[in-house]
Amino acid sequence: MTAALDNYHARMRRVLDHIDRHLDDALGLDAVSNVAAFSKFHFHRQFTATFGLSLHRYVQLARMRRASKQLAGEGQSITDIAMDAGYETPDAFARAFRQRFRQSPSDFRKSPDWEPWLRAFGPLNAARSKLMPTTFTPDQVSIRDVLPTRVAMFEHRGDPATLEVTIQRFIAWRKAAGLTPKTSPTFNIWYTERRPVNPADYRMDLCVGIGPDQVVDGEGVRTGEIPGGRCAVLRVTGDTHNLEPAALYLYRDWLPASGEEMRDFPIYCQRFFLDDPAEGTAAELHLPLR
Repeated sequence: MTAALDNYHARMRRVLDHIDRHLDDALGLDAVSNVAAFSKFHFHRQFTATFGLSLHRYVQLARMRRASKQLAGEGQSITDIAMDAGYETPDAFARAFRQRFRQSPSDFRKSPDWEPWLRAFGPLNAARSKLMPTTFTPDQVSIRDVLPTRVAMFEHRGDPATLEVTIQRFIAWRKAAGLTPKTSPTFNIWYTERRPVNPADYRMDLCVGIGPDQVVDGEGVRTGEIPGGRCAVLRVTGDTHNLEPAALYLYRDWLPASGEEMRDFPIYCQRFFLDDPAEGTAAELHLPLR
């Protein structure tokens, strides 16, 4: 039963990955059901039952999320963004955008209001988190000696529901500083659990590696260091939106059985963009050891 369920979830993850990578393509029932080798006569019910929203709704939200991030960036015209999102005219896109986010696309580009944005994409984020792997084995954990890394640190403090806002600010700052994920390592440092009892207590840092002499400038950003030393490392590939199950495995299962002891530094991860888009993304969780 477990093997069959794992296979089913893997096929559904393949569907989400395919949608995310092919937002410019036709993503109708026939095409998407073929990706997972499910019958098109049942797939729409399977998708809705698994993720809590229809295939059409998921694709619509994914395209609008990409469009909103394009608006927050630079380079593309609103007309081009509207066409990419599947709207026949900029006016149709503007109406849909205003209805969902309470701002026009041009106003969002000038000064994004992130609270309605976060609410709008709650169902999309919830769908992605439903199929995260929850079981790991000791052979997936390795112990490594890692080198210290000087980083620029962008902190998030407060309700994790607003984390996406901080992420977008971090990405904008990183781009302006010329630090791309392909050339500069990207890290997250967690100081609290993903859902603390009091959401205001949530703390994490978003970090990017910088050179020894690089000057860091910008509101809310500071220099720091991820220390070197021994770490237990657990690699997660595919969907890396919710890494809490992997972190819990390291703390709750692997650490007590290993005989190791933790150092006085929080658990953190390094994120990777894989060369083959079909493989999705990867993250390596680091549990610092003595």
